[in-house]
Amino acid sequence: MSWSFDAAPLMPLWLIALFGLGAGALALVSILAGLRGGWLRVGAVAALVLALINPVFQREDREALPSVVALVVDKSQSQALGTRTRETEQARAALARQIGALKGFELREVEVGTDRDGAGADGTRLFQALGQAFSDVPPERIGGVVMLTDGQIHDVPKDKAALGFDAPLHVLLSGREREIDRRVVVTTAPRFGLVGAEQKIAYRVIDSGAVPPGGRVKVTIRRDGETVTVQQVTPGQVANATVKITHAGDNIVEIEAEAIADELTTVNNRAVSTIEGIRENLRVLLVSGEPHAGERTWRNLLKSDASVDLVHFTILRPPEKQDGTPIHELSLIAFPTRELFQEKIKDFDLIIFDRYQRRGILPSIYFDNIARYVREGGAVLVASGPDPAGAGSLFRTPLASVLPAEPNGVVREEPFFPKVSTVGQRHPVTRALPGGASDPPQWSRWFRLIEATPSSGTAVMTGINDKPALILSREGAGRVGLLLSDHVWLWARGYEGGGPHGQLLRRLAHWLMKEPDLEEEALRLVQRGRDLVVERQTLGAEVKPVTITKPTGETLTAKLEQSEPGLWRTQTPARELGLWRVTDGERTALAHIGPPNPREFTDVLSSARPTEALAQSTGGGVRRLVQSGDQVTTPRVLPLRAGVTLSGSDWIGLKQTNASVLKGVDRYGFFTGLLGLALLLGAVSLLWWREGR
Repeated sequence: MSWSFDAAPLMPLWLIALFGLGAGALALVSILAGLRGGWLRVGAVAALVLALINPVFQREDREALPSVVALVVDKSQSQALGTRTRETEQARAALARQIGALKGFELREVEVGTDRDGAGADGTRLFQALGQAFSDVPPERIGGVVMLTDGQIHDVPKDKAALGFDAPLHVLLSGREREIDRRVVVTTAPRFGLVGAEQKIAYRVIDSGAVPPGGRVKVTIRRDGETVTVQQVTPGQVANATVKITHAGDNIVEIEAEAIADELTTVNNRAVSTIEGIRENLRVLLVSGEPHAGERTWRNLLKSDASVDLVHFTILRPPEKQDGTPIHELSLIAFPTRELFQEKIKDFDLIIFDRYQRRGILPSIYFDNIARYVREGGAVLVASGPDPAGAGSLFRTPLASVLPAEPNGVVREEPFFPKVSTVGQRHPVTRALPGGASDPPQWSRWFRLIEATPSSGTAVMTGINDKPALILSREGAGRVGLLLSDHVWLWARGYEGGGPHGQLLRRLAHWLMKEPDLEEEALRLVQRGRDLVVERQTLGAEVKPVTITKPTGETLTAKLEQSEPGLWRTQTPARELGLWRVTDGERTALAHIGPPNPREFTDVLSSARPTEALAQSTGGGVRRLVQSGDQVTTPRVLPLRAGVTLSGSDWIGLKQTNASVLKGVDRYGFFTGLLGLALLLGAVSLLWWREGR
């Protein structure tokens, strides 16, 4: 409760002043003229002016508001090192008890440990989280801030004014004073690289703290978990690692330095760089044995793919046709068979034989070269025509050694719906083809099927009587596809509504050219938002549980759930920066979360330097929780009204504010009611009495 004096004029002040000056002047004239009762007239005028001004006493009923104190707890990854977590939790519990016991203070606890609340790829941001916690608190109500951290804060304001409030900042440090650490820092690294080319990564090994002087350091370079090379480098100097990009997609390169005895952590002894492998344009050789309706389908599809360089030859006139035309006039451009199938065959990523038959154009030695090319990593697709088992069949060449099925000479020419087989529903080439889920499929029919007896591979599509229509096979390091119908062009022409020829043929070609996303047996680890998704692609009916290893070395086992045929998934929150691993015992996948050099691990030594100047400017300070041994010591917390210094050797102060909220107001006037009337009547009566004598 508080009292104050105020006024509530009954008229505008200028009018009251004008009246008072006029009446006062007349009263003064009466005094100067020696008239009787002059001073009484002055008193009466003064009383009337006061009545018009209407002075009042005001009583305010106020309720004091508590001072708000923030206890900010750093739970970033660097706080998990050593005994810092234990020290911080003990100090948090002790301080919460002390501050909670103080009258007139409201405690707000703020935890900072993930990207959502301020710690992540951009470092530990305690002051950002503090601003959010104080967003609904007026600056005059803030009584102080206590931070429990290792001191590695990456958003420290430049000065006291930038804080936005006038209250002490106290920083209590976890960790020890003489810590040592070694870390690897990537200085330059390419983001992209051509598949098959080499890329250089520049890095440094940095020793921090009281590291004893030593010689060279052993550094291991890995690509996708496999050791590439081992180097000996000098700490502090820039070194280079040369790595070959072996596949399209992410190539994860690890650079790991050997540990120092008694160092704080080995998590930052490893730096990771992700280089995305980019293929040069895929080179495809398309050989059409004769002009036919489906030839343009292949050509249009391959020419529409910007990542494909197509070389296309069509045999318009078979050599056995004898009409006396000179050989040199049979073609506009000579078919460079020797150059294509002997000298430069390895330059192609895929060779397609479209309705090709033996007619003496390619000698047997070239087919032997093609078979060898497949076993050494190449790819061949055979799209059979109507005469697959005759003397001109490719199965009667050395290429038969890598073909997954032998034609039996039967060609079925009747309408049928090509269907995705049971195993094909799990294969990435044919899985979820639009229209394939219903029976019959929602696409047009084909009218020719070449019967063949499979000897290897997987039949992903079937035709009449469940005979194979599309067989995929691996031979040595290469791949082979056998399409046992030449009527896929009906889909492209829109016959009976058409079908998904583009998806099917494009997936087929890219599977043959070893597109990583189309591998039928694969384990992947992908970041999606704030989670890591483990994805297992398989043709099998069951999958094993996987083991996930976090950057800190902690492991967990996860069971995969089938999301669609052949595709199993699970996910886990990705709250730690660094390299994550997943394995099912046979396959291993890696994913790196955050930048190559995350600020969180740039410097992990406990230090007062980042916050010392700011804390002292607010009247607070910085001190360690552990002074000696392993005992955590928290300072006493004292409420203080004001002062330049708000901390001592064994205590910290919190500011008591004067903030309050108004509950009610009472006003008491001097010249209102009976009291005002009595005073005015008394003054007039006294004046009348004096005038009457």
